[in-house]
Amino acid sequence: MVKKRKHEDHEEHIDESWLIPYADLLTLLLALFIVLYAASSTDARKFEQMSEAFSAAFNSGAGVLDNPAIIKSGEQNQQKIDDAKKTNTDSKENDSESNLQELMKKEQEDLEKLKKQLDQYIKKNGLSSDLETKLNQSQLMITISDNALFASGSDALRSDSIELAAAISKMLEPYIGYEIIVSGHTDNQPIRTQSFKSNWDLSSSRAIRFMDVLLKNNKLKPERFSAIGYGEYRPVASNDTTAGRAKNRRVEVSIIRKYVDATSAQQIPATPK
Repeated sequence: MVKKRKHEDHEEHIDESWLIPYADLLTLLLALFIVLYAASSTDARKFEQMSEAFSAAFNSGAGVLDNPAIIKSGEQNQQKIDDAKKTNTDSKENDSESNLQELMKKEQEDLEKLKKQLDQYIKKNGLSSDLETKLNQSQLMITISDNALFASGSDALRSDSIELAAAISKMLEPYIGYEIIVSGHTDNQPIRTQSFKSNWDLSSSRAIRFMDVLLKNNKLKPERFSAIGYGEYRPVASNDTTAGRAKNRRVEVSIIRKYVDATSAQQIPATPK
């Protein structure tokens, strides 16, 4: 009889020690790919947060999700970045506003100086009844009566008005960066001659003829000048009286401000004439 060999039943254990280095390897690979992804991203803030998270996790042994302080730190860093950007933007806006105020102040001083020169010339030459100056929030305007410049119904400048135009052009030399508009105006009395079909023609031609004399000064820039004829449609007085019509017949030379804004322009006082 063949005897069956008895052997003891026992539990067989599978060697699982290899799982430890395998898990470490997978963790390192995951960390590598996450870092590579973060490094390739243009979002520097996320990269910084990821770096801090891994540093805290590996140094303390705690998982990223197990450490809410890391997330809180990232939020705080983002808040700091946002605050810094806002501060920088506010600083630039303040600098820009400050620069504008300085430019406006300098321009005001320059135009007041020019107005003073013009007023002194007017007083010295007894032209108070024919010329006036006015500085407001948009321009310095020189108003010249047509009696001081032209014969009735003509666009030819008188000899003494040529001298006046030359004197004004000389005073404009330091202000070549400004836009200058020469405008002609008439009263509402109709005109129809061989030279002028209407007040539009007369006012335009007078503005151009006066501008021509100003631009004989080669130190001025023609590209900064323009001439406009308004005819009878921009009156400053009533056309029902002789005195009113005389005021409406005029040439205006306007030096246009470069620095004006809606808020601070209200703070610039107009210089009385």
